[in-house]
Amino acid sequence: MKLKKAVTAVPVSLQPGKTLTVYYDGACPVCSREIALYRRQLGAEHLVWVDAASCPEADLGNGLSRASALSRFHVRRADGELVDGMRGFAALWRSLPRFAWVGRMASVGPITLLLDAAYRVSLWVRPAWQMLRTVPTQPGVIRGSERKPDPKWPDPPGQAP
Repeated sequence: MKLKKAVTAVPVSLQPGKTLTVYYDGACPVCSREIALYRRQLGAEHLVWVDAASCPEADLGNGLSRASALSRFHVRRADGELVDGMRGFAALWRSLPRFAWVGRMASVGPITLLLDAAYRVSLWVRPAWQMLRTVPTQPGVIRGSERKPDPKWPDPPGQAP
């Protein structure tokens, strides 16, 4: 009797040469713009970027549900450890040379606690913030549709207004 060896796909988070997997809510305009900024930075090519709103569930890996990934920022380190909230942002920032100093500062005990409290407040405000981008200001006009593109915060591919 010959045993068949199970073939398993390599999780996105454990791809060779990648240092960090970043899970973000691609359906959130605020999140998408912030992630677009990070993806243009030197060092971003060494990270795996996973849009938790549209990826296959398997791409989220062990211990991360889609609901959790969409409700709070998560990263997975190369060793497989899942980190969320401000600790996740600090890990992301440390992996991007331009933001490394911010990541180091955000990793200091009391600063981490303060930033995490601010992040929790932003999560509470985020739904209203997202609605402001889509609330009609005039019949038939979507708020923000008349805005001019800002070169500092360009829309991610496929996300133009």
